[in-house]
Amino acid sequence: MVVDLVVIGTAITFGPLHNSACMLLLTSARGVHKGLAFLLSWLANLVVVIACVLLLTGGTPPERHSTPSTAADAAKLAIGVGLVLFGGYRLRRPPRPHGPPRWAARIDRASLGTAAALAWLLQPWGLVAAGAATVVNADLSSVSDWLALTGYCVLATLSLLAMELYTVWAPAAARTRLSALRTWLEQHQEQLVVTLSLLAGLWLTAGGILALV
Repeated sequence: MVVDLVVIGTAITFGPLHNSACMLLLTSARGVHKGLAFLLSWLANLVVVIACVLLLTGGTPPERHSTPSTAADAAKLAIGVGLVLFGGYRLRRPPRPHGPPRWAARIDRASLGTAAALAWLLQPWGLVAAGAATVVNADLSSVSDWLALTGYCVLATLSLLAMELYTVWAPAAARTRLSALRTWLEQHQEQLVVTLSLLAGLWLTAGGILALV
């Protein structure tokens, strides 16, 4: 479970779309407050998903090859195959002009509520679902599993947290560097999406197959 959560959390935190959105928020008017609203909403989303899974399992992992365990493994396999297919589709798709998304121009006028809602909208739900399927195996009587779940949430939020703290500590430098990094992300978004989708998808597919055998 731990290794799967590390892989999924890393793929989530390096996702280009939500990172670009956070950079736009942080470099806009009241950027620190908007970035914090985005970050807390993002983290709350992960915690809510994990809490829902643990409520369903009662904090006790199902027995191997039981119906719940098989369903979770099958879900991970399906998500993995879906990510591989999605990555392959994006790889073959003709390149599109680089540039900020249409909603980027509205960021300066965005409220804190809008920033928080944007975090839920931009969640990579396929990866979040894979994380949920992995959390099915969490044992709440184990301290190590508690640490694994906490580490997963922190890892999946790490890029947002780093940008928020950087903006708080060095606002002028952060504005310049985050703007430059956002431009780079926009230029390499397709490559990042393809790479993350294929790597995470292959990992989940392989793990799902091994678990079901």
